[in-house]
Amino acid sequence: MSDTTKYLLPENRIPKSWYNIAADLPEPLAPVLHPGTGQPIGPDDLAPLFPMELIGQEVSTEREIEIPEPVRDVYRLWRPAPLYRARRLEAALDTPARIYYKYEGVSPSGSHKPNTAVAQAFYNREAGTRRLSTETGAGQWGSSLSFAGNLFGLQVDVYMVKISFNQKPYRRALMETYGGRCVASPSNETEAGRAILAKDPGSNGSLGIAISEAVEVAAGRDDTKYALGSVLNHVLLHQSVIGLEAIEQMEMADDFPDIIIACAGGGSNFAGLAFPFLGQQLRGGKDVRVIAVEPAACPTMTRGTYAYDFGDTGHLTPLVKMHTLGSTFVPEGIHAGGLRYHGMSPLVSHILDLGLIEAQAYHQTACFEAGLTFARTEGIVPAPEATHAICSAIAEAEICKQNGEARTILFGLSGHGNFDMQAYTDYLAGKLVDHAHNEDELARAIGELPEVAAE
Repeated sequence: MSDTTKYLLPENRIPKSWYNIAADLPEPLAPVLHPGTGQPIGPDDLAPLFPMELIGQEVSTEREIEIPEPVRDVYRLWRPAPLYRARRLEAALDTPARIYYKYEGVSPSGSHKPNTAVAQAFYNREAGTRRLSTETGAGQWGSSLSFAGNLFGLQVDVYMVKISFNQKPYRRALMETYGGRCVASPSNETEAGRAILAKDPGSNGSLGIAISEAVEVAAGRDDTKYALGSVLNHVLLHQSVIGLEAIEQMEMADDFPDIIIACAGGGSNFAGLAFPFLGQQLRGGKDVRVIAVEPAACPTMTRGTYAYDFGDTGHLTPLVKMHTLGSTFVPEGIHAGGLRYHGMSPLVSHILDLGLIEAQAYHQTACFEAGLTFARTEGIVPAPEATHAICSAIAEAEICKQNGEARTILFGLSGHGNFDMQAYTDYLAGKLVDHAHNEDELARAIGELPEVAAE
């Protein structure tokens, strides 16, 4: 049988609770520190940026946190998301491996991001917030929060990394269609943006810079809160619906993954798929090999340092312990804009440090080649970010072929690439090049990491 097989749960199987891996960790996370005092922060320190319900989720160690019914009601627009057996890809690779993918591109904005955008917009609406400020890389998060903000009556201001703002005009148009306001970052609207432009008028921007702008806006307005699309614990929590559904769908397929693969920029897509499976393992369930895949041009996990750092370039955010390239590191302008972040989620970083997962890095031309292979066999054009997971999955399937091993591979297809066709046009025209990260820039940024007595 060469046809792709689809596994779809009924609507009533949308998870009723999010899964929190903090409940099952063998060692707790390092504390979050105040940027001024260097001491562990409390809820009041985060109150200018987030509603108290999200702050509570950020520090929670409860295994399950109930999903509010208004959030589940919006989830019903696209959840449960399908899981596919990629039989056509298997046949093209002539591999004995069984390859499955969990597809999040069926959401309104075309990626996994609404899983947390809807939750964050709901909790902010309930807390009386009128406006949200945020950043976005490739635009999936900005369009998702614009979609969610519109549903719950919130104005959304999005600071979009300038290189992606220019590369992906249709993502910007989608944000505006949903009612969001999109600004190229660095901008002249904030002190953080103006400071960057004064040093480098032609700056392509970075997620760290865009975060500084969005945080500055939220901290300066009483009616505004900040929303983050990745990295933080509560964001990863909301994404756990991906893996919770995938566990049931793998049971439908009468199979279980030996290998789980997902791309990782800030960590939310990766955690959403992998953490529920890892949680089962930590509670005595089956072992699974878990791989986080990042771009070689922004190799946070494979080349970064595990240390306390700021989440933004302007040093407005608290200090968190994470794998980082340094908050001032500006990656090359690769098309996988959602993976161009200098740091990795503290939770993902902690689990990597514990040896529970592994990390791989690939250059963008190899990833786009894998994306073409996938599109020509399975019919879905993947987002540039998701091609990293596909590239790794194909490599693992090739190893299975060489060794004659019929392993089961599950990867996350975090979104479609329908708004990223210029990237594919550039690749097909031979215009894409592989960017190695700048060693001098990396050494400089790492050398500027803050000194933290708690370490």
